[in-house]
Amino acid sequence: MTTAAAAGLAARGLAVFPLPPGGRRPAGPWRSQCLTDPQRVRERWREGDNIGVGCRASRIVGLDLDIEDDGPAVLAALAARLGEPWPATLTVATPSGGRHLYFAAPHDCTIGSFSGARSPLGPGIDVRGPGLRTGGYLIGPGSTVGGIPYVIARDEPVRPLPRWIADRLQQRPGRRKTA
Repeated sequence: MTTAAAAGLAARGLAVFPLPPGGRRPAGPWRSQCLTDPQRVRERWREGDNIGVGCRASRIVGLDLDIEDDGPAVLAALAARLGEPWPATLTVATPSGGRHLYFAAPHDCTIGSFSGARSPLGPGIDVRGPGLRTGGYLIGPGSTVGGIPYVIARDEPVRPLPRWIADRLQQRPGRRKTA
């Protein structure tokens, strides 16, 4: 089942790599293992492996909305305050009840990864971006952690990152560079 899920993500244009079964962290270097060809994924994938999605190789930005820190409400409040619509894009439900929102990275700015209090979007919103050098990754749908699967909650195309979000995330001179 994870082979089909990984091949499906590659068919969407996402670069996938294997994570250990049930795991969230790569067993070793992963950036050179990213695959974007669904056929190569089907040939090389070990059934049962979890799925990593490389942000740099996929040219995506992932927003990880943590439920414990009310990430969805924080993003909704920011969007409402700015008069912006909730961003409709590929959305994955995580085992903890949170959400991963997938966006195409803008070509005109560099977006790194941020966690916790360092997130420019607010508490409960971690960011995984292509970064300056290596980039971050997301755990893809079809993966299972603690016996609970990551599943597609909103089956949409990966849309461009809204400008109002990109403006808050882009690396600027004088800011600490990440990933």
